[in-house]
Amino acid sequence: MPKQCKHLDEVKITTTGTHVCPECVEMGDRWVHLRLCLICGHVGCCDSSKNKHATKHFHAVRHPLIRSIEPGERWIWCYVDDLSPGEVES
Repeated sequence: MPKQCKHLDEVKITTTGTHVCPECVEMGDRWVHLRLCLICGHVGCCDSSKNKHATKHFHAVRHPLIRSIEPGERWIWCYVDDLSPGEVES
């Protein structure tokens, strides 16, 4: 039986008006792609970005679920279960 995410019931936020990585902006740095924490709404840069703020946010607060907020992408990632449980409902 495939592994399933046990955290989807924790989703509180699925969209954001933020289209920058605030931490990178504050540092005067750049990012590659943006990720949204589905628990608190934190926006951070992806692991292809040198600062990896989305993953740093997970390690700091343990919120398990993020989603891509790149145009045309709707996937979700669970850090805890180390899998993609599907796509976010808009």
